[in-house]
Amino acid sequence: MNHIVTVQDAVTAFAPDIEPTDAELDAIELEMPLITAEVDLLDVQIICMDRSGNELDARRLRRARRRVLAARRELSNQGSIEAVPGGAA
Repeated sequence: MNHIVTVQDAVTAFAPDIEPTDAELDAIELEMPLITAEVDLLDVQIICMDRSGNELDARRLRRARRRVLAARRELSNQGSIEAVPGGAA
C-alpha cells in the first residue's frame, strides 16, 4: 500500500515565539468594543435558543443588536479601519 504524502512545506510556518506586533495589538484594542458587543449578542442568541421566546428575550436581542450596530458605526466613523467583517458591502 502506498501512502500519499505532501512534498511541500507548510504554507504557514509554525513559530511559537512570534508575538503580535504593536500595530496589531493597537488594532485589536481599537476593535475591542465591537468584539465585546458581538460576543454579548452571541450570548443573547444562545440564551434565546435555549428556551421559548418571551418579550424580555426579544428586548435583550434588540438591545444587543443595537449595541453591535453602534459599535460598528463608531468604528467606521474613526476611519482607521477599511472594512469591518460582517458589515454591509
